[in-house]
Amino acid sequence: MDAILSLFAANAAVIFGLMLLLWLLSIALKDVSFIDSFWGFSFVVIAAVTYLLTEGGSAERRLLILGLTAVWGLRLALYLFFRWRREGADKRYVAMLSRTDSPHWFSLRNVFLLQGVLLLIVSLPIQLGSIPAEPVSVGVIGWIGAALAIIGILFETVGDWQLARFKARGTGGVMDKGLWRYTRHPNYFGDTCVWWGLYLIAAETTLGLASIIGPVLMTYLLVKWSGAALLERRLKRSKPEYEDYIRRTSSFFPLPPAKN
Repeated sequence: MDAILSLFAANAAVIFGLMLLLWLLSIALKDVSFIDSFWGFSFVVIAAVTYLLTEGGSAERRLLILGLTAVWGLRLALYLFFRWRREGADKRYVAMLSRTDSPHWFSLRNVFLLQGVLLLIVSLPIQLGSIPAEPVSVGVIGWIGAALAIIGILFETVGDWQLARFKARGTGGVMDKGLWRYTRHPNYFGDTCVWWGLYLIAAETTLGLASIIGPVLMTYLLVKWSGAALLERRLKRSKPEYEDYIRRTSSFFPLPPAKN
């Protein structure tokens, strides 16, 4: 228990210290939108701190968790950072902060500190799965989890690339080609696969098994809260043709499109 509390406290100190620095930067930039790119990067920070502070047990499992988290998090961070630099302030954040008389304090509580709390909970498979425990080596379930995480990274990467090419053409309309023909949210589906994959790697140990709240919370965030649900409400208002896209395309899990 002492090892768990020490590790969690160290990650909390690093993450909330990082969030305070980013909040100060947002005041200087007069924009909080860049925080989205630090979502993925912050998990890499947690994975690195966890790897450095845990010893013994399965070096294989610790390296697998660190490597997969780093590939997923750095790719996502770079993609969102360059999108922010290209497109500017996110209208969601602009609208949110315009409704309060104290935007800086509001963003500290409801953007930066809230994200820090969510990071620490979602990252439980990274943290608990890296603490030395039996079994020492990665087994069949762990390797299935690694394969699922890799599939998720590839799915999300291809989906983001296809959407970026579609936007670059500037033709408007709804993206319904490639992976977007089979699911309305290939990026969020890929994210979910990554986190359930990391959980399976961690779940081979007793401590890791208890970290299921991490992927459950991530799935909820992506499907019901800040991900698909929020995006779809906006798209239905701005794109009349999106309703037809909804009727023929699976909301989350990739499935063949429905026939008209």
